[in-house]
Amino acid sequence: MKKIILTAAIALGTLTAMNAQEKKTETMAMTKTEVKTTVAVQDNYKAITAEKLPQAVKEAFASDFKGATLTKAFANDKDEYKLVITTADKAEKTVYANSKGEWIKKQ
Repeated sequence: MKKIILTAAIALGTLTAMNAQEKKTETMAMTKTEVKTTVAVQDNYKAITAEKLPQAVKEAFASDFKGATLTKAFANDKDEYKLVITTADKAEKTVYANSKGEWIKKQ
């Protein structure tokens, strides 16, 4: 009798643990999808040439990132600019600026 009760308790515990793991996996997958969607909506910059950057942004870049080169430039509808640069030590970095040449922190 003890063996039957013990076997039933172990079987119930195993099924409960397996079910809990499946639910956790589904929740994590949903969270990753939501994050990707949010990033895609926020990134509405369009590629532009370096010549189309405002003079204030060009001057801020030249003074604050000595030795760096501009790799790509992007602009959005709010007159904000996304600059992909290669620093003097060959590291790629993305910075953001407004039309006045002030640096913006983006998350």
